[in-house]
Amino acid sequence: MDIATWLRGLGLAQYEQVFRENAIDATILPELTADDLKDLGVTLVGHRRKLLAAIAALRGQGNSAPYAREVADASTAERRQLTVMFCDLVGSTALSMRLDPEDLREVVGAYHRGVAEVVRSFDGFVAKYMGDGVLAYFGYPVAHEDDPERAIRAGLAAIEAVCGLQTPGPLHVRIGLATGLAVVGDLIGSGAAEERSVVGETPNLAARLQALAEPDTIVIAENTRRLVGTLFEYQNLGEVELKGLTTPVPAYRVLGESGTGSRFEALRSGQTPLVGREEELELLRRRWSQAKAGAGRVMLISAEPGIGKSRLAETFHATLAGEPHTRLRYFCSPYHQDSGLFPFIGQLERAAGFERKDGPAVRLEKLETLVAANMPAQGDLELLAELLALPWDDRDPAPGRPPSPIEGRADRHSRHAGHAAIRDCRRIRAPGNHDRLC
Repeated sequence: MDIATWLRGLGLAQYEQVFRENAIDATILPELTADDLKDLGVTLVGHRRKLLAAIAALRGQGNSAPYAREVADASTAERRQLTVMFCDLVGSTALSMRLDPEDLREVVGAYHRGVAEVVRSFDGFVAKYMGDGVLAYFGYPVAHEDDPERAIRAGLAAIEAVCGLQTPGPLHVRIGLATGLAVVGDLIGSGAAEERSVVGETPNLAARLQALAEPDTIVIAENTRRLVGTLFEYQNLGEVELKGLTTPVPAYRVLGESGTGSRFEALRSGQTPLVGREEELELLRRRWSQAKAGAGRVMLISAEPGIGKSRLAETFHATLAGEPHTRLRYFCSPYHQDSGLFPFIGQLERAAGFERKDGPAVRLEKLETLVAANMPAQGDLELLAELLALPWDDRDPAPGRPPSPIEGRADRHSRHAGHAAIRDCRRIRAPGNHDRLC
């Protein structure tokens, strides 16, 4: 039994590399326990349970038919909307001339592992290692609505990860991304050479764009840029001539994340009118009138994703253009699940007017201006600077004041994230699938 095919059949292809690195083969697989899976890095309970159930089925054989059927289906090539990422190590030839082959092997191995770990963290699939290159798919075998965004975020994180590797010399990469239709999934080769092939214009375009990129940069195709909207900042490279393509193609260099907090604003033009929501808009207007009259009101808009919650909130907010109000917006993100205060960090950065080009000193100055206008208590600026990861080493606390305790800091961060605006609050937009009005 092929372990990689088995994992893909379960929809858990992201663990293929770690299973291979730990020599998990068909004879070892039925003996794996929950503790073994934890040691392998399977941290999600749902994934562990799925794997344990499949392993139990392998042991019993009698219940393995459903999994065999999934594996059979997984081996069939599919026509997919795919975002392909090519990542190449810069200066690998010079590196091979300078390092002993064993040392070079360790450096390239560390580079491969670093990129693969980043790709898997964004639910991508490492399809192939090509010497000093890595080929990855986003949208196969598991598809997401935001695969192009995941690919760009993975590329930015991969650049940071590779630059941070402890190696004899600094490492740099260049990355190309393209999105489009492709046929993917055919198994070619055997044993260690086995891979999932991809056929179409998309992988060829990604490879050519990678060659165009400068060290530690990402170059993306027009289709990819269109699908991610203004979530990132770009440098337009114009139409470029690429080897093997008959006509010039538009290309863009990704500069980093944009300051746009709202995915709704970043991904939609807002040019089409809102239709069929008159009753909901009227209800919001009545509650707003009651709130202005002094009766506290909270409105919660909750529904399935994509049904129009954000559009309804934006349309209602547009009707308040002539009325005095303060708007506070807090956005959660699936890419910042480890940061419990991320919505408040984003709100503070927008309120202070941070720009991507701002250095730490400029950001600290903007933060001081924001805090000074909101009647700060002693130590507030230091706490907020810490929250925003701004340097405070050259600032000493007030004489006689003990270090701020860790306990209670989250509450103080939250309080000051919207201290001034809360005094005049009329409308608050909350993160996630809900909108609140007060």
